[in-house]
Amino acid sequence: MKYTHALVGDVGGTNARLALCELATGALSHIHTYSGLEHPSLEAVVSLYLNHYQVAVDNACIAIACPINGDHVTMTNHSWAFSISEMQRNLGLTQLQVINDFTAVSMAVPMLTDSDRLQLGGSAPLAGKPIAIYGAGTGLGVAHLVNTGARWLSLPGEGGHVDFAANNAEEDAILQVMRSELGHVSAERFLSGPGLVNLYRGLVKADGREPEPLAPKEITERAVSSTCLDCRRTLSLFCVLMGRFAGNLALNLGTFGGVYIAGGIVPRFQAFFVNSGFRVAFEDKGRFNSYLKEIPVFLITHHNPGLLGAGAYLRQSMGFTI
Repeated sequence: MKYTHALVGDVGGTNARLALCELATGALSHIHTYSGLEHPSLEAVVSLYLNHYQVAVDNACIAIACPINGDHVTMTNHSWAFSISEMQRNLGLTQLQVINDFTAVSMAVPMLTDSDRLQLGGSAPLAGKPIAIYGAGTGLGVAHLVNTGARWLSLPGEGGHVDFAANNAEEDAILQVMRSELGHVSAERFLSGPGLVNLYRGLVKADGREPEPLAPKEITERAVSSTCLDCRRTLSLFCVLMGRFAGNLALNLGTFGGVYIAGGIVPRFQAFFVNSGFRVAFEDKGRFNSYLKEIPVFLITHHNPGLLGAGAYLRQSMGFTI
């Protein structure tokens, strides 16, 4: 039997998205989102999906929000853990590839059209130059992408867990508050959904006041609607820190192919983000200001870059040109 489609997945700390990927074109179909909290395992979710759509596949690629080191996978921001080989056998698959979620997002970049991205400053991307991809969601994901001629090579890592570096007195005060509560403070502790809450709490506590018990969505809504000054200060600082972090990524690998922003948070306040201090913070690297000025930044507006990239990764491994 010749299969025309493969199963692809994008699994985060909150949701698991599954879809069918057409092998010839990479087109996605039958996209379905499952709450990770409502199912006992990833295998159960995949079985439910395949039974629901009554489809037969022999290849699958699932992107997941954690480091992938060997056969056993344990999610960072979720309780799910499993053996890749055991899940492959149980599902009757010829091949099951499990990759880091930002490996998938990075592999989506060559598949994006102009309508799938919004440029935020800089010049045109230079062909053949490295690309950086990062994004805030349940956590802070990071990857780089390089072209080796006939193939795209994703360089995954855990860049979201680098030390957070304060850059002024206000940030120093916020960092001191969070360090007293958390010990080590990584970039992810501020640049993520839970991080937005940490940033708000640190900012208010640094002013000697008691913060409200707000969820990330409440903070962004109050900030955008200008109904809470503390929330607006928080979101403005979040955008600045996103810019500074992106500038660090660009310096690390000379990403003149562009820096791409993914993740579930920024699209929720896209207009606010575009008009924030993000780009100024991105370029604010002292003697290397002019170096950063030329590097383009793109906000990914495609709704499912993880699924798109998982399909691209799988198709490339099967010999298709991306």
